[in-house]
Amino acid sequence: MAYDEELAHRIRDVLSGESGLTERAMFGGLGFMLDGHMAVAAGSRGSLMVRVDPEDSDELVDGVAVNLMEMGGRSMRGWLLVESTATADDASLGEWVQRGVAFVRALPPKK
Repeated sequence: MAYDEELAHRIRDVLSGESGLTERAMFGGLGFMLDGHMAVAAGSRGSLMVRVDPEDSDELVDGVAVNLMEMGGRSMRGWLLVESTATADDASLGEWVQRGVAFVRALPPKK
């Protein structure tokens, strides 16, 4: 299933003005990269993937609207899947996107 285009548009609005911003289609979603690091991605059905400090993962997961990403049956600390119910309004979406931005801005740019 393709990514949610409305969510992608909303993410672009939040990230407008960010330096080093690129977009990349991957895994059926649309990743938003800052200086080569994926900060967030628009998934299907309005889900948002957010990159965070792995040490913060457990406190951000609520088991309902926010869960660890799973790939190949493995949970991935540092990557959260945020359901559309937690990003329904622009302020909530902005908070989640900014978490991803803050984490990747602390990383060295990729070459």
